[in-house]
Amino acid sequence: MTDVPGVKKQLPQKPLIIFEMANNHMGDLQHGLDIIRMLYAVIKHIDAFAFAIKFQYRHLETFIHPDFQGCMDHKYVKRFTETQLSEEQFLRLKMYAEQLGFMTICTPFDETSVGEVEKHGYGALKIASASFTDWPLLERIVMTDMPIIASTGGAKLEDIDKVVSFLQHRGKEFALMHCVGEYPTVLERLQLNQIDLFRQRYAGVPIGFSTHEEPGNTEAIMLAVAKGATIFEKHVGAETEHYPLNAYSATPVQAAQWVRAAINAYAMCGVVGQRHVSSEKELADILQFQRGAFANHDFAEGERVHMANTFCAWPNQPGQLLAKDMSKYMVITARGNIEAGSPLLNVDMVDTRERVYEIVTRSCKLLREANIPLSNQLDFEISHHYGISKFYEAGAVIITCVNNTEYAKKLILLFPGQGRHPMHYHKLKKETFHVLHGDATFTLDGVETKAGPGDIITVERGVKHDFRSEHGVVFEEISTMHHKGDSYYDDPAVAANQYRKTELTYWVV
Repeated sequence: MTDVPGVKKQLPQKPLIIFEMANNHMGDLQHGLDIIRMLYAVIKHIDAFAFAIKFQYRHLETFIHPDFQGCMDHKYVKRFTETQLSEEQFLRLKMYAEQLGFMTICTPFDETSVGEVEKHGYGALKIASASFTDWPLLERIVMTDMPIIASTGGAKLEDIDKVVSFLQHRGKEFALMHCVGEYPTVLERLQLNQIDLFRQRYAGVPIGFSTHEEPGNTEAIMLAVAKGATIFEKHVGAETEHYPLNAYSATPVQAAQWVRAAINAYAMCGVVGQRHVSSEKELADILQFQRGAFANHDFAEGERVHMANTFCAWPNQPGQLLAKDMSKYMVITARGNIEAGSPLLNVDMVDTRERVYEIVTRSCKLLREANIPLSNQLDFEISHHYGISKFYEAGAVIITCVNNTEYAKKLILLFPGQGRHPMHYHKLKKETFHVLHGDATFTLDGVETKAGPGDIITVERGVKHDFRSEHGVVFEEISTMHHKGDSYYDDPAVAANQYRKTELTYWVV
């Protein structure tokens, strides 16, 4: 992956695997080239990921304090000094990696090295855990136009917040890596739940996992994939007769097993952000154990099918109405005669759920416009006297706030232009309508009265009445106790329709 002049560098869209060479080249150019070649050999046929080789730059003349220059009794001064590569040698490694299709990334540990990373044209810049809050270095890094990947090992949450804010305010493209900076990291200290924390806390920021566990371990990357990490970093090297390998760096073979585990994890995790599509085999395997619906009496053609006139039992038959179809939102009618005890096969079904949800949504909107807050545990009734498909021609929404032996209160909603709620009267109930919002026209024994907010209309027992609204209305019905069956309609078709109400609870949206 070579630089294209004038094109802004970006992190890959695919999940990114970073092979961290660090000092495992051992200061030997050929050994470094061999590591890259061996890594390429094990990943060259894998296209599920973008792959990167990462190097580390230290300008030792300024990075190491003058008093410690050449101090070979210091473990890391000795290692950094003995494994130092020249600029030309690093460029040879970089060029070879890019020729094989790797992205190249580099970690600078000092300001001078940041300039070298820029000059050499790396695809991204990595901030090591040790440098995560190195503010002088960070100030130099944000002067580059490169994507940034930052490891968070040892950082407190408030420090991570500060660095995230620092990078965001400067418009930088960056990713955060969960990392535990113990070399190697024992399994019980991997703290993989930090990936969840980062994804929740830093929405929109790519989150990765930088690993230092035992190099043959493959479970950790599988868990990281499952938790939503998209960048994965692992130290790599190659053990030879002359060069031993440390306890946290993987051989090319171990790296290949690690990548294969990630591929398997992605396959096992499946789709993201949406419900998966069930296979035909899954559906068939489940179908064989689902209960079917059977007639509990003789059905005539056109008769409505519902829970009260059916029973459910197993096994089902091919094409049979199933228990899962017996929703209150499903309008089911017999296409022909069906004998008692027979499976319900010859039926028509209409799903009214979308229409019901649309009415609920409009009701909630109207209540918000009227500034009327309500609990979502009040009984909610959609009255559709001629069927729900004709709700806006003749119907109403009725919300029962209270109904006891002494009194009742309901809210009644009509939508703009909704047709007249059918003419009816009550023998037992006396009611008073109090308009809260909008407009309504009430007809009582043939006399029309227009009403607006604050108006009160009282309906005595036995008085025939209906109502409609031009622009939508919410009004209270305050009454004596409501008795089921105490509504007597002029139109016998309404009284004959025993399915003219859809009742809900937990309906506020």
